[in-house]
Amino acid sequence: MSDDNQPMTDGSGTGIVAPDDEVPTWRERKERTQGLSRLTYEYFERARREDQDLRMESDYVERDVLAFPTWPHEMIRNLALTSFFVGMIIFLSATLPPHIGPPADPSTTPAIILPDWYLYWSFGLLKLGPLNPELSILGGDKLVSDRTYGVLANVVVVGFISIVPFLNKGSARRPVEQPFWAAVGVMGVVFAFTISALSVKNLLPMDSHLLFDLTFLIPPIAGLIAYAVFKSMQEGYMYSLNRRYYRLRPPK
Repeated sequence: MSDDNQPMTDGSGTGIVAPDDEVPTWRERKERTQGLSRLTYEYFERARREDQDLRMESDYVERDVLAFPTWPHEMIRNLALTSFFVGMIIFLSATLPPHIGPPADPSTTPAIILPDWYLYWSFGLLKLGPLNPELSILGGDKLVSDRTYGVLANVVVVGFISIVPFLNKGSARRPVEQPFWAAVGVMGVVFAFTISALSVKNLLPMDSHLLFDLTFLIPPIAGLIAYAVFKSMQEGYMYSLNRRYYRLRPPK
């Protein structure tokens, strides 16, 4: 550099590139910035320092969970995530507006009636007529109609999902810690997909009887595979991963 702080162009001097010992570090560059990047940097630095102080002061007794205050830690993170997803929704609604079909005709019934996609599983439970037993004491008739049978199936499934938290009161936080309940969860998720496929059987190029059988065969198979995988992972499970906020007691 010359006396008037102009970069040298004759090959002499250090040029416009600063030496390695003068290049600012990532921390220094962040400290010089302003706006959202500065706020984000201060948020993570403050969270890191408070986390380190709390872990140094804590005795780390079993299940000693260390938390952070709602403001500003949780609020800043939640507002950032909310702003991102709201922005994505606005962007998609502006660039890809939904197609408006023809007006509904109340005098005709559609050939295929389906609920919203997130209710396919419930709609599929209404098609369990083949499982509704015919009683000989009633002359081969069914005790309840197929529609009532499907409604009762919805009550049973929703009831089982509701009592699962009361049946499993363990302290596990990862599937590998309780393979059985993790397998039950996998089986339930797979069953939601298979029963949803059964609800739209008219749209699938598959034999309806085969689809009905696969609806109840695939979930147990998926549950057994998940149980075997999680059980095999227990031997090499690293319990030190949990010691950032709490300590787990290794299995006996």
